[in-house]
Amino acid sequence: MKTANNIILIGMPGSGKSTCGVLAAKALCMRFVDTDLVLQQQLRMPLQQILNKKGKAFFEQEEEKWLCAVVCNDTVIATGGSAVNYEKAMRHLAQIGTVVYLKISYEEMCARIKNITTRGIVLEEGETLESMYHKREALYERYAERIIDCEKLTAEEVVAELCK
Repeated sequence: MKTANNIILIGMPGSGKSTCGVLAAKALCMRFVDTDLVLQQQLRMPLQQILNKKGKAFFEQEEEKWLCAVVCNDTVIATGGSAVNYEKAMRHLAQIGTVVYLKISYEEMCARIKNITTRGIVLEEGETLESMYHKREALYERYAERIIDCEKLTAEEVVAELCK
């Protein structure tokens, strides 16, 4: 049973979670939380700097902690692309709202991401963007209660789908 009325957005880097999340919150008269921003504010540095200075293990520990700490209602929540790597966090998020996967292809993700070296994308050692895509794709589908194919949709069209 859901304990709150939230919309939780999951998806690849560049899928539009933050952009569409803000617009959907406005359209639905809801609040908006971006968990990447929460993490940055708590640690007082950008995501890539956290990864570079503190390391991947620290980043993952902190990201999972802050995802599990999200407590709100009537909120659109944009998660970081790596949120699906944490089963405990995803169980928590699923309990407080509806998990929606904003789906894009690998090619579309690459076309949308221009700042890969500064964006703060969590990759395993030796992992490529493509292998990360395929690994996460299965997790997004596993956790999603609803999937919106965003490949050919504008942000406004994605928001219209979210509002349904």
